[in-house]
Amino acid sequence: MELTDKQQQFFKYLQEQMDGEGRIPSLREAAADLGVSHTAVAQMMNQLEKKNVLEREGRYGRTIRLFGTSDESRRSRGGRELPVIGQITAGLPMYAQQEWDGTVIVDEAIFAGDNLFCLRIKGQSMKDAGIFDGDLVVCEPRQYAENGEIVAVLIKGEEATVKRFFLFADHIELRPENESYHVTSYPFSELLVQGKVVGVIRGKHRAFDGSGQ
Repeated sequence: MELTDKQQQFFKYLQEQMDGEGRIPSLREAAADLGVSHTAVAQMMNQLEKKNVLEREGRYGRTIRLFGTSDESRRSRGGRELPVIGQITAGLPMYAQQEWDGTVIVDEAIFAGDNLFCLRIKGQSMKDAGIFDGDLVVCEPRQYAENGEIVAVLIKGEEATVKRFFLFADHIELRPENESYHVTSYPFSELLVQGKVVGVIRGKHRAFDGSGQ
């Protein structure tokens, strides 16, 4: 089935985003870029899917494959897409579709775990561990941590952060990797571990294995 002019324009936009950014944009990003509503973007996605030029995969259909594009060739070389989580909330962070904020392509040989997800770092509190403002950290879903591991945690059910984890008899310490920031302590009831950081993706999506951190 041939694409209409609008569908061709939208498909070209998705191709350019995949080639330039290494990922398909979220509905919110696409709507802002194109000056249309979220509903219009979703409808266009459905139309392309019916015409077999786009395929949704994975949980909630947020992992998207474009046929006949460089995305397809990347997959043939062992690439995989991971969801970028806009905000983690109580429970494992992949449970709510509205928290997804696009996807990013990574090397499957490096990041082969199940249900991996990414969080975007804000600030410089972990810079001495090689994690900088604007980076994406790749996380393995987990609700426990070993001392010294870098983990994503939810504080008081509201604030998400990435820090080194240390468990004591009566509290938990979260330690930054930047001497300009202070160690913080919390009672057990105020923290929920959401995942272990297993790697970092730089701003241009160049990834390296972070499992030894």
